[in-house]
Amino acid sequence: MNFTLQPSTLIKRYKRFLADVILPNEASVNNNEITMHCANTGAMTGCATPGDTVWYSTSDNQKRKYANSWELTYTQSNDWICVNTIRANQLVEEALNNNVISQFIGHSQLKREVKYGAENSKIDFHLYDQSDRETFIEVKSVTLLQEQQGYFPDAVTTRGQKHLRELIAMTEQGHRAVLLFAVLHSGINSVKPAEHIDKKYSQLLREAKNKGVEIIAYKANFKHNEGDFSVTLDAQVAVKL
Repeated sequence: MNFTLQPSTLIKRYKRFLADVILPNEASVNNNEITMHCANTGAMTGCATPGDTVWYSTSDNQKRKYANSWELTYTQSNDWICVNTIRANQLVEEALNNNVISQFIGHSQLKREVKYGAENSKIDFHLYDQSDRETFIEVKSVTLLQEQQGYFPDAVTTRGQKHLRELIAMTEQGHRAVLLFAVLHSGINSVKPAEHIDKKYSQLLREAKNKGVEIIAYKANFKHNEGDFSVTLDAQVAVKL
């Protein structure tokens, strides 16, 4: 996935979906402080420290209240983070179509946002694998880094718990079910359930694995040349349960 982005400096993130930043002097007209949209409902722990560099995109949609969107963070610890959670599914779809994710090489009939399950859910990706099995893939983005370890979730997630129950039900019906962690933080090299944040999710994750749900993680690779960025999922990393 390719972007052309502009830099700014974070003042603060607030009301979940908003952030105030300072533009470089050459990018400002009258006031170099602006508000932009933040497409991330999570806690964003460690991803939104005042003084971090925010890289943002700009939309030409005149109906938008905020034209600019926070896409990436470059932290003061020299890590890259994709904070726009919408990008996680886009990166996974690109990787699936390019046969980057080895577990799904040769898949067919890929569909997105398909309704399924007993709890009125939508699966991120529905496809058939090499054995022509019906396959359900749920994607979760991972950006929480603590003490050199990546964790999910970064806040209690009843929605995530529901998704695990749905995946377990799919395996019980004889289908293939996969939870795919999209690691969108350059400093994270393995993923663990955040038991200290959401104990129930951690328990359900281990139950899911024991009942046949495949749990895998792929990490984003960040490349850039000034404001031109390329972000791809291209390396599998360990999931520690």
